[in-house]
Amino acid sequence: MDMGSSSSSSSGASCKISMLWNWTTVDACFISKQWHIRTVGAYVGTLIAVFAWVVVLEAFRRLSREYDRRIIMEWNSSRTDVEAATHDSVKGLKGLGIMRLGNSNGEFQPTHTQQLVRSIFHTVQFGAGYMLMLLAMYYNGGIIFVIFVATFVGYFISGRDMSGGGSQSEGGKECCG
Repeated sequence: MDMGSSSSSSSGASCKISMLWNWTTVDACFISKQWHIRTVGAYVGTLIAVFAWVVVLEAFRRLSREYDRRIIMEWNSSRTDVEAATHDSVKGLKGLGIMRLGNSNGEFQPTHTQQLVRSIFHTVQFGAGYMLMLLAMYYNGGIIFVIFVATFVGYFISGRDMSGGGSQSEGGKECCG
């Protein structure tokens, strides 16, 4: 089911958009009329750009996890420092329910600024993933292949922080080792 676009380039060629599996290189269009592949070199450039996009997305996901770990470790550290410095007075106040650390359950809750940064991380990841999904919906074999290979490479490079669960214990020491 080829759905040719009514727009023509300066050379008279129109976009070839297919909703079925295809290997179209020249005259393929992605996302908009402006992303019109007119040469094999432009197609290769698109494949390289998509590869880099996915690898950077995986690195960005890693950066987001690192940020979450950092703010949790800072909270654990400040909570431990407060408890150590004022152990007796805090113990009495906690027993009366007067002093709380974190939210009402004593668990970590990010500040508004921290949550703003976390929301930006999430929005960038969501947006990049959504655009990649739209690219994949063109069912172009080269694009889909590059997305899968780049996901593998990006996760291989950036995903090592997840081994052992990727979490920290309350004391700030690594959980599994």
